Amino acid sequence: MQLSEFQELIEKTYLERDSARGMGGTFMWFTEEVGELATALREGSREEQEAEFADVLAWLCTLASLKGIRMEEAVRKYAKGCPRCRKIPCNCAATKC
Repeated sequence: MQLSEFQELIEKTYLERDSARGMGGTFMWFTEEVGELATALREGSREEQEAEFADVLAWLCTLASLKGIRMEEAVRKYAKGCPRCRKIPCNCAATKC
């Protein structure tokens, strides 16, 4: 599944509810999911980690949709590698990136 297809699926499934909740409430759910991902990375199984990565991505897509941002366009920032040095792998000093 392409990132744009995933964002559209999340919109069809949740956007009405997330719009009613608003940006602040939706952002709070997103941060809760990031916390759950942190816990899964520390002590969860691979399946739990995958599930939490999916949840974080879904909530991130929802936030983008609420702001009218298409994730596929947003990630183009990295299309040529590091946004600062434009290298793959990054050649910037560790403190710059």
